[in-house]
Amino acid sequence: MTAVDRALGNDWFQPARQGGLGLVTLVEGSTFCVSGRSADIDPGGGQGLFFLDTRLASRFQLRVDERPVEPLSVQLEDPFSALHVGRRWPPAGAADAQFVVTRHRYVGRGMREDVRIRNYGSRPDEFPVSLSVDVDFADLFAVKGGQPDPGRERTADLGDTTLEYETVGEDPVVGVSVRFDPPPDRLEAGEASWQVALDPGEEWSLCIQVVVSIGGDLVELSHPCGIPVEHAVPAARLATWRSAAPRLSCDHAPLELAMRRSTEDLGALRIFDPDHPDRVVVAAGAPWFMTLFGRDSILTGWMSLLVDPTLALGVLQTLADLQGEEENPVTEEQPGRILHEVRFGRTPSLAFHGGNVYYGSVDATPLFVMLLGELRQWGLADATLDALLPHADRALQWIERYGDADGDGYVEYLRTDPQGLVHQGWKDSWDGICFQDGRLAEPPIALCEVQGYVYRAYLARARLAEEAGDEATARLYRDRARDLKTAFNRDFWSDERGWYVMALDRDKRQVDALASNMGHCLWSGIVDDEKAPVIARQMTSGDLFSGWGLRTLATTMAAYNPVSYHCGSVWPHDTAIAAAGLRSYGLADESHRLVLGLLDLAAAGYGRLPELIAGFSRDELREPVPYPTSCSPQAWAAASPLMLLRSLLGFDPAITEGRIFVDPMLPAEMGRIRIEGIPVDGFRLTVDVHGGETSVEGAPDEVEVVVGKRV
Repeated sequence: MTAVDRALGNDWFQPARQGGLGLVTLVEGSTFCVSGRSADIDPGGGQGLFFLDTRLASRFQLRVDERPVEPLSVQLEDPFSALHVGRRWPPAGAADAQFVVTRHRYVGRGMREDVRIRNYGSRPDEFPVSLSVDVDFADLFAVKGGQPDPGRERTADLGDTTLEYETVGEDPVVGVSVRFDPPPDRLEAGEASWQVALDPGEEWSLCIQVVVSIGGDLVELSHPCGIPVEHAVPAARLATWRSAAPRLSCDHAPLELAMRRSTEDLGALRIFDPDHPDRVVVAAGAPWFMTLFGRDSILTGWMSLLVDPTLALGVLQTLADLQGEEENPVTEEQPGRILHEVRFGRTPSLAFHGGNVYYGSVDATPLFVMLLGELRQWGLADATLDALLPHADRALQWIERYGDADGDGYVEYLRTDPQGLVHQGWKDSWDGICFQDGRLAEPPIALCEVQGYVYRAYLARARLAEEAGDEATARLYRDRARDLKTAFNRDFWSDERGWYVMALDRDKRQVDALASNMGHCLWSGIVDDEKAPVIARQMTSGDLFSGWGLRTLATTMAAYNPVSYHCGSVWPHDTAIAAAGLRSYGLADESHRLVLGLLDLAAAGYGRLPELIAGFSRDELREPVPYPTSCSPQAWAAASPLMLLRSLLGFDPAITEGRIFVDPMLPAEMGRIRIEGIPVDGFRLTVDVHGGETSVEGAPDEVEVVVGKRV
């Protein structure tokens, strides 16, 4: 067993690392469960079983002989299941207990739990077993925010052998039925109980199902009692994903560990639309954002190309289906606009089109066009491109008409509803866009990174037009890209500061804080060549670089706060994008500094990169400081090691040109890297880099492998 195997084991999640709280999170699709290590769901906090953005079980407590089970171990082999091992408390004065209690929990469109109690002692015994249950139907976001929420008005009734709960005065009515096999000996409000008698060596078992109904229609459990779990659809999908994932071996254990964890977490975050079972998209993060986000899913799809381009394709197809059709100021829908977020409606189909869609994102629309252009370079089929290209053109029309409402050449945002997001880039907290002196910027705001995305979208569309022989369209978008780059480097660069400003505010003033946004500008290619080394020095200085990754805001800014969401914290995806941007400008040493910092951060979390951490300096505090409500796993954080690996390899397919470019630049610490099974255009490649030598295997004869940078 390698060091990586020992560190990762078979667990997809290490509960001891989730903020130090010892909480266990299970996820399957839009269902998730947060419990303690004993498997109990304790009331009064953020624990619970959640489905359709609603908390179902707010209490789920097992008692053996009228006491909680003493937790011993938690084993998690899949994202949707956990085996909790405990024991009945020993009698007074005894060191050992003779009864072992296991609780095997499975979530998916509800929940199943198998309870087993075994007598390992030498004498028989009899004792009560009880389960206390409550269902409050509380809103997901109230629970996440720690807000007091009594839940929805509801009824609680007893069936013959079940506990029954329903919402009152809602359409459709949501119901929860808690079912038991065997039936309880006694059933009363909120509690079922059994009298258990076990001889030495005997075992007692119980299967519990939490079943949801919507409008009277039952939602079919993913893992019903009596059906082997390995035969369920989620288990089969995960097994297929694991077997198809590329395999990395290298001399740098943190990279190998991060790659393995990344693959596991992305497999856990996939969600499927029942209306299109052949499609898969990536949810933004567990547990609170197990749904489709435009920006998050697009960037995750891009980063994940090295593992599975069908993730990016599913994201594009789903977002295209939900692309804006009309003007709606409440949802901020506009023709051609790509959505910000889908929240599932109360429909048992779980289809995306049945959800509530909000469109308040300024960057998802150009990112959509960027991803389509990139996916074509990985071998997107002609027919699929033809189906998606009209959506890309509608997205570009949105950029010109709605994105640039004042016609100044820059894409800005200004919410159309008072309840919408004030800031609509990736730093979307209320205080995320500020001046150097701490003043908040006023919308309409043109973010620097968004102009870079638009620039890259123009170039992507121009390349697609050139491929089709449409010279007029190619010329149009190349001219637009050129003009935008010229204007951007004039208006967003501050000679006084020596960096690109975060944004232009409503009065076209430079929002002059030193922030990580300009790393995205490097990635897009909108930065002038001579300015790249200047901002590289800023980005790798102690003001922005914490030792683990880039701070969102420099320590020298008035609004800097290391434990804020966007004003000094460190987000791994932000750092990975900046590292890729530095590498694209040939700044390998600076890129490697960010890469190695992130990989050390991943190693501190058993290979997993968190959504974000506090921005404290690594010199100040030797261990990374977690952010309290950070998702784990979170999509673009999970995909960030893949982007790091692609940057290190300089891996750049150009299938439309019949070539694949590989241009490795590895830090000395890396040694050898070998990755097998990279999927490109229906074939799989093996790339091996060792001692300055690079070999690539698996490409068909008609595809030329070029060892060197694409120009």
